[in-house]
Amino acid sequence: MSSGTDAFQVDLRGLVELLSRHLYSSPRVYLRELLQNGVDAITARRALDADAPARVLLRPLDDGGLEVHDTGVGLTTDEARDLLATIGRSSKRDADPLDPATDPLAGALGGGFGGGREEFLGQFGIGLLSAFMVADEIDLVSRSARSPEAPPVRWRGYADGRYELTELDPADPQAPTEPGSVVRLRPLRDAEHWLEPGTVAALAADFGGLLPVDVSIEVRLDDGDRVRRRLSGDELPWRRAYADDAERGRALAAYCERTLGFTPLAHVDLDLPVAGLTGVAFVLPAAVAPSTSAHHRVSLKRMLLGTGVEGLLPDWAFFVRCVVDATALRPTASREGLFEDEILLAAREALGERVRAWTLETLAEPSPLSRAFLSTHHLAVRALAVQDDAMLDLAARVLPFETTVGTRTLADLAEPADGAAPARVLWTTSVEEYRRVAAVAAAQGLPVLNAGYVYDADLLARVARRHPGWRLAPVAPGDLEAVLAAVAPVRELEVTDALSALRDDLADQDCDVELRVFEPVEVPAMLLTDRDGEHARQAREVASPDDGPADVWGTVLAGLTGPARARRLVLNDANPTVRALLAAPDAPVRAAGARSLYVTALLASGRPLAGAEAGLLDDALRTLLERALPAPPDPSGTQPGHETEDDAR
Repeated sequence: MSSGTDAFQVDLRGLVELLSRHLYSSPRVYLRELLQNGVDAITARRALDADAPARVLLRPLDDGGLEVHDTGVGLTTDEARDLLATIGRSSKRDADPLDPATDPLAGALGGGFGGGREEFLGQFGIGLLSAFMVADEIDLVSRSARSPEAPPVRWRGYADGRYELTELDPADPQAPTEPGSVVRLRPLRDAEHWLEPGTVAALAADFGGLLPVDVSIEVRLDDGDRVRRRLSGDELPWRRAYADDAERGRALAAYCERTLGFTPLAHVDLDLPVAGLTGVAFVLPAAVAPSTSAHHRVSLKRMLLGTGVEGLLPDWAFFVRCVVDATALRPTASREGLFEDEILLAAREALGERVRAWTLETLAEPSPLSRAFLSTHHLAVRALAVQDDAMLDLAARVLPFETTVGTRTLADLAEPADGAAPARVLWTTSVEEYRRVAAVAAAQGLPVLNAGYVYDADLLARVARRHPGWRLAPVAPGDLEAVLAAVAPVRELEVTDALSALRDDLADQDCDVELRVFEPVEVPAMLLTDRDGEHARQAREVASPDDGPADVWGTVLAGLTGPARARRLVLNDANPTVRALLAAPDAPVRAAGARSLYVTALLASGRPLAGAEAGLLDDALRTLLERALPAPPDPSGTQPGHETEDDAR
């Protein structure tokens, strides 16, 4: 038995399949990879000669192919063999570690990060292979700037895994006359559209529009002449000089419309030197759900990384979309997302702090912008307030809430402007609960706040702990009953038996019945929910009639929680319908009326009826109709007390 060490064999077809289906989101990234290689080559050449030209020229060919020319550092034969024939090898990855003594980023985050990231875009040595997603052949010719005496080199790779590497005669017309490289692609069948001039121009403008090098495309005019059209810009849009802030604001809004597709409500400048990051956060003009993932447009070293990059900002900052460029953030292998490391964590925290500071500053003083922002993005303010004390204090003074005394802020309720003593302010934890009690509480002048929407209950609880003098508390059944007038003792004696019967009628709904007098008179009943009673009801539901662990634990829970009923139907003795119901001598009618009032009180909260509750209402209505309507005539036509001639015979 023999043993030895062998090198891995790579199936290039399988690797291309992996790249196209699992690493890259679309074949469109092939052009980004070619641009990236060209820009990195130019960067390397300018390290040798600062005045070297910086150009990448895209030239669509008449046969449907594409040429990409760059004025970069080029390759020698040995470099081509070493780099192009070894999948995963890159000359640009971790070239030199950062020195914590001289580099602020390394000092802030602990050092050990590859210096190659600061200069070069590519790190993984697989970029050129992405061209096989659109081409069956890659032809690269190159002349070295490091070794001008070295002959030009030609590398030709095929999708089946073969490659050829040859040296060219310097006079060969295929060889570049100056240092740099030319990549030629021949399209795959059914992939020709990716190499069409219009597609190439659009992709180059999208990926390389911010690059600091001259990215141009050569296009053929109708008369046959060829012209070059530049696709890259000279300066980042948010770094350009403008006459004043108003002109800059208009220019950035127009840029947002072109790149992100919406007109922003406002913009927030972002500048984070530790990550080499600059950019703008644009405030969305319409509200979005808190669960919406924020997708940002991110460039690394001015090459577009992606238009849907997540994780750049904290989750609560879902109301902005960013356009940024950075030098120190690390891309994933596909270069379509950001790698979750210490640099990104630090950047996310710092960018979130910048957006937070802008939000606090904007809301601190009344203005058209602050009113528009608060109206549109109040959910974002709530999301930040539940975790940030400064925003919590501000939100308590600017956030409007629905209350039984009108739309108010917490400060309006807790600190009356007239200097009066602050009233006790109650809040409901659900919209349904608020709707059940709102009319009655408003008529009694009791301030009740609707905290049934997302973040509100947590926000109110935090404010109550932070400002105990504001007298904020969740509503309890006893709070409302305290402001409802009790019936006279004589009246209570009159209806004792009727109330007892009604309690029996609603016992199967786990609902108690009480009688009070309250405004408005038009409201016949109000349904109150006791949280402790709800817990007890759920505990009783756990108890099973069958023997077993569920029965044992259910019995224990039921014993601990006691017989309290979860719901309480408070009847209004000032309402004529209620008084008539209590005086009804017909027990089935009285029971049907009680069940109808119970279901009506449920409906008043806006909650849809469950199947059992709908059946309850149906039975009650049937009983009431049967008692109210006369008996139907006999289908045979015979009237009671009358006999037909046939019957007599």
